[in-house]
Amino acid sequence: QVQLVESGGGLVQAGGSLRLSCAASGRTSSSYAMGWFRQAPGKERELIARITWNSGNTYFVDSVKGRFTISRDNAKNTVYLQMNSLKPEDTAVYYCAARTFLGSWEYWGQGTQVTVSS
Repeated sequence: QVQLVESGGGLVQAGGSLRLSCAASGRTSSSYAMGWFRQAPGKERELIARITWNSGNTYFVDSVKGRFTISRDNAKNTVYLQMNSLKPEDTAVYYCAARTFLGSWEYWGQGTQVTVSS
């Protein structure tokens, strides 16, 4: 089992920045990659960024490219999502998730609300 705890959400004005953190504990060695998902009201949950633990290989959905960065601290088993130039359409609940070597997003955090006001 892997436990994930997110922090760092909140209310910010458009153009502002927030940094989300996701601390992993438990059998973290079973995790191949970490990802950040978000779910806005009435919309499906979508993967917006992903990073692998070993190589640090990253992926970003087009809507956040150039504005969001993802990083990891292997020593702390923590992943970060730095969000800059935030827009009202970034408003959503953000979830951290751990992907196993078999490819499934097996473990999820509780979610943290990000609200961007215009």
